[in-house]
Amino acid sequence: MLRIGICDDAADARLALRSVLERILADRNIQGRFFEFSSGETMLHWYAHHTGELDLIFLDLELHELDGMETARRLRAADAGLQLAFVTGYAEHVFDGYSVGALGYLMKPPKQEQLEAVLDRAQGALVRELERAYICRSGDIHYRIPIQSILYFASDRRQIHCVTPGRTYTFYGKLDTVAAEVGGHFVRIHQRYLVQDRAVARLESGEAVLRDGTCLPISRSCQTAALLALTRAELGE
Repeated sequence: MLRIGICDDAADARLALRSVLERILADRNIQGRFFEFSSGETMLHWYAHHTGELDLIFLDLELHELDGMETARRLRAADAGLQLAFVTGYAEHVFDGYSVGALGYLMKPPKQEQLEAVLDRAQGALVRELERAYICRSGDIHYRIPIQSILYFASDRRQIHCVTPGRTYTFYGKLDTVAAEVGGHFVRIHQRYLVQDRAVARLESGEAVLRDGTCLPISRSCQTAALLALTRAELGE
């Protein structure tokens, strides 16, 4: 599934863009889910509570109040792996946004072949991003969580809580499976906790104290392995 946001203050422009994108995805047998926004402020407010729930956003550069470029900068700051593409009615804006790493700059109305090229680049970038992100699912919602932003995973019966500085993601799973998926920078410190080594500030009285001040217990059975792993991380190994 490709989750696509369209941000344009003109409803007819959003409808036209979505129609072409739906046709392209249908031809490619790709399921798409669309989210429409009429302003940069609306999109940013929504994304603050739904980080990691979009793959690609088409942004109109000429939005009212908060323009498309500033919206893109704030989105990029919130989610480095989010793919962005600009649509504009003015040719002079085409080179404005290289700083946010946009996939393309399309003149309105965008042509089908241009949108196909953007989708190709987006899918390629998302495949590369999989190496730097943890993908999980809760019901019909897929989350794409940057690995570097994850502080720790906590197991609560059959549920896993993935904790980041800005948000906690909850999904069904097993901590052993998560540990195998995320790789060596995560350390099992307890039957219930899997912590990113770079998130740990210090070990203190049987606890791992994270850089944000969170204290997690270290079980006796995990103490030696946790100490070795966290020491290696501190040495940059």
